[in-house]
Parts: sequence; structure tokens; C-alpha cells
Amino acid sequence: MSHSAITAKAAEFTENYLGEFDAEHADELRVAREHAADLGIECVSHQVASLLELLAASIQAQAIIEIGTGTGISGAALLEGMKTGGVLTSIDLEAEYQRHAKELFTSLGCESNRTRLIAGRALDVLPRFSDRAYDLIFVDADAGDNPAILNQTKRLLRIGGLVIFHGAFATGMADASARDYEATAMRDIATELRSDNAWLPSLLTVGSGLFLASLRTPE
Repeated sequence: MSHSAITAKAAEFTENYLGEFDAEHADELRVAREHAADLGIECVSHQVASLLELLAASIQAQAIIEIGTGTGISGAALLEGMKTGGVLTSIDLEAEYQRHAKELFTSLGCESNRTRLIAGRALDVLPRFSDRAYDLIFVDADAGDNPAILNQTKRLLRIGGLVIFHGAFATGMADASARDYEATAMRDIATELRSDNAWLPSLLTVGSGLFLASLRTPE
């Protein structure tokens, strides 16, 4: 008997099957998720966290930028997947969120020199970073800034590096009637990634949707 592949039960099974990416520190990660809920921010799902760890490991990432620190769940997953000694630079407007993230990283045994937390607006901070110095850039922030952030990632990533935009479908992008700035911005990302041969893009229905692309050439 055939079954529909993607159902609510399948999604629930996957979340339960994966659990936290770091089972040894599941309690610390649970507390970080609770802090996020108290602050009214949404963490990446277990599925997305697991995928971030896998992607960071698969490209042997040593230098990662995260835009949208939150309480540290996605950053912790990226750190878990990075090469030993790799450095995560995480940017967020809210210093309070980063305080919780720092507490999480410390509780997971992460050395302080492996994280750099910057409180500020990404589009003000990114221009200060070096060209071709980063392996992966994860974006989980105001979707309205995404087109401008994508322009910066093309300069910052090494060839073969990955950019990942979280929350693609949360913007309403798939709803043709949605015309707000976040949905429009995500559609602009979709158009740019498909039309620019410098990128090899994909769109996944994991979590609330992931747009990801590998940089094939700087031109």
C-alpha cells in the first residue's frame, strides 16, 4: 500500500527521530529553546538543526557567518558540524538574545575563541568582513534584507561555499496573493538565485523552508 510521503505524522516522526543534534547536551538545548519561546522568537526545528550540522561538516567549514543569533540553537548546530577550531561569527540586533546564546555555547563546552558575537544590523556589519573568507553563511533574520544580504554573500563566500536562507515559506512566498515586503523579498531571492549562473541553488521544504545555494564562480 502506498502512502503520501510528507504528512503531519511524518514531520512529527522526523522531529522525534532526530531529537536534538547533540544528545549529550539535550537538556541545555531544551533550555535554550524555552528561552527563545519566552522571548517570542522561533528556533530552527530539529530537522533544520540536524541539516545545518551536516552541511557544515560536509564542506569542512572553518569560518561561518550566522545572521540572526537567537538563543544559539542554530549556531550550536553549526559549531558542532564545523572543523575543530572553526570560528562562528554571529550577528543579531538584540544583545539580550546573544547573552542567552553565549550561555548555551559555554554550557556545551565551546571555547570562547570559537565564537564572535556582534550586536548590530547585518547590512552595517557585513561590509567590514574580508572577501572569500567564509565557507557558509546562514541567514535567519528579517526577510526584507535578504536581497541585499545575498549581494554581500557573493563577495564573502569562497568558491564552493554555501548560503542558506531560513524561513522561505514563512514569508508567504508560495502564496501568489502575498504582496508584503517579506514575500516580495524572498521571491527576489528566488529569481536571483535561478537567473545568476554564479549560484547552484535549491529550495527545501525542511522546517519553514530553506533556500540554499553553492557559489560556483564569483562572476
